[in-house]
Amino acid sequence: MKRELKGKHVLGIFLGVFGVVATANFFMAYSAVSTFPGLEVQNSYVASQQFDELRAAQEALDWTVEARHEAGILTLSFMDNEGAPVELAELEATVSRATHTLEDVEAEFRFDGQAYLATVPLSDGNWNIRMKARAEDGTLFQQRVVLFKE
Repeated sequence: MKRELKGKHVLGIFLGVFGVVATANFFMAYSAVSTFPGLEVQNSYVASQQFDELRAAQEALDWTVEARHEAGILTLSFMDNEGAPVELAELEATVSRATHTLEDVEAEFRFDGQAYLATVPLSDGNWNIRMKARAEDGTLFQQRVVLFKE
């Protein structure tokens, strides 16, 4: 028995294929919008008014920051321009994935005389450490440190 391809069959195939594509696109768009934090500041205009002076004060500190993760311990090393460790007045840090907030961790660091250590279990992959540190003189130091854990 030979089957004949008719217009209603072609229409069914067409609607089926485009229905699958449209469903996948809507699902991916919803997933992207619902999981990406996307917001860096509440009001970009207000933040821009202080940007230059905050940046100049932070650059005047001349610090470098290094991050590493070994055996469940996250280490943040702050060094001055001579390579000496810097002790901070205050440190806040959030460790998160670059694409979503589901695995965000507020790390509680302690200073061991050389670096800041926190017990943070991280799986492999790309992580962002969004931190705010305050120098002894009150200067705010903000940075996003990228950590790739293998």
